Amino acid sequence: MRSKRALLGILLVVLLVFGLSAYRRSASDLALKLRVLNEVLLLVREKYVEEVSPSELMEGAIEGLLEKLDPHSEYQSPEERARMTERLRGDYEGIGIAFEVRKGILTVISPIEGGPSYKLGIKAGDQIVKIDGRSAVGIKEREVFERLRGPKGTKVHVSIRRAGVDSLLEFTIVRDRVPIRSVPYAYMLRPSIGYVRITRFGSRTGEELEVALDSLEAKGMQKLLLDLRANAGGLLTAAIEVAEKFLPKGYVVTYTKGRDPGVNEQYVAEAELDELHPYYPIIVLINHGSASASEIVSGALQDWDRALIVGQRSFGKGLVQHQFPLSDGGALLLTVARYYTPSGRLIQRPYAEESRLAYFREAFQREEEPDTTRPAFFTKRLRRKVYGGGGIWPDLVLKPEYLDTLETKLYLERMFLDFAEHYVGEHGEFPGTLENFLKGYEISDEVLMEFLSFAEGQGVPVSEDALEAYRDFLGTHIKAALAGRIWGDYARYRVALEGDREVWRAVEHFDEAEALLREAGYLGGRG
Repeated sequence: MRSKRALLGILLVVLLVFGLSAYRRSASDLALKLRVLNEVLLLVREKYVEEVSPSELMEGAIEGLLEKLDPHSEYQSPEERARMTERLRGDYEGIGIAFEVRKGILTVISPIEGGPSYKLGIKAGDQIVKIDGRSAVGIKEREVFERLRGPKGTKVHVSIRRAGVDSLLEFTIVRDRVPIRSVPYAYMLRPSIGYVRITRFGSRTGEELEVALDSLEAKGMQKLLLDLRANAGGLLTAAIEVAEKFLPKGYVVTYTKGRDPGVNEQYVAEAELDELHPYYPIIVLINHGSASASEIVSGALQDWDRALIVGQRSFGKGLVQHQFPLSDGGALLLTVARYYTPSGRLIQRPYAEESRLAYFREAFQREEEPDTTRPAFFTKRLRRKVYGGGGIWPDLVLKPEYLDTLETKLYLERMFLDFAEHYVGEHGEFPGTLENFLKGYEISDEVLMEFLSFAEGQGVPVSEDALEAYRDFLGTHIKAALAGRIWGDYARYRVALEGDREVWRAVEHFDEAEALLREAGYLGGRG
């Protein structure tokens, strides 16, 4: 059945693509092909051996048409459009939890700070077993959204099983607007080194970054590590707002060029002198998953010699999409232009001869050293050589850190999170503060042996020989999981950073970042 539908879908794609390509020859040809397409649809609906959905076939035809363009032009269903709008807007209406369905059990990963669940005292590790009196055991992820989200002011009742508590806990939660933070993590790594993680570029990213920077500067930050790894992008306006925190007014952040002169634009930093942050050294950490708005920011800071870019070559997504609403409630994301960095580098990497699947795979299977045969460009202040050809090449390449087979299995089986739940249930919570836990708590041999016993009981045996080889890895991730279970996701991530080898390898290069700043003439204040 599926193969027959696929063949019909291919037929419609061929007809539609052929028909639309005829637009250049004559409008009458186009009208004829569209009539033929309509005839095919009617015949399929009335005569085909099995009943099929014409709307599904049309969606397949649209997708086939767009595959002839570029990898990023796409049709969005009404549901996909709504989810994208929600992510970029930066909030939704619901109860405010990050969750996972673990072995059929809806488990709270972390209540979102300031949200309805957080205010009621719902904790990381809590298991929601009933929703409005109906069992939630075996629930699917889609059902979680359907049953827990809802308009602001409406109520939902949940029954929670908590480790160490004999009876179920009952909560009536009033749904509210819940923020989706794009700058969820900001810490002082060391007395003078600040760390900020941006996970997406949404409507509130500039505002959230400003709060994070002000807080870290008040704590004595003199160097900044800006982490854009695996940040797939978002709004152009947010990228401009981020870049102009660090670039003087009038500096070009990016420009666009397309077939229609109306989309050719230049975007410049517009922050006033008193809005610009001090000229401290900045390292921007990127990897193969850093795309679009992440590349605009890192490319601009590199081209103006304002930051040292460290990590791996970025994804290479430099196409401008405009969203065109469609009559079914969906939308067409259509590429209308290309992004360029201030030095003139095209961010988009080549794609013409690849399938979409091959295009996305290639982003994560590329060489780690710059290809000197690619076109060379020069930075704006120091005239340093940087390379084009798609993506942002880091100034300093770090070989990516990959998990091996055992590490991957422990993650996929959620062993650290499950062990933290077990351990807190058996031994209780750490009595001190997060800072005391971070500085003073070490994972003892007894805890490691208990973890090994727990993992073996869950079907993931770890030998004592492996224990010695993985001691640091296990210790860091057990400690991070315990912090998350007790204080939430913000604490979990902070502890995990101590074991993030890429972060600490990047930190080693702040002397070079400071030298870059000095040579470029930035030192000496703002502006």
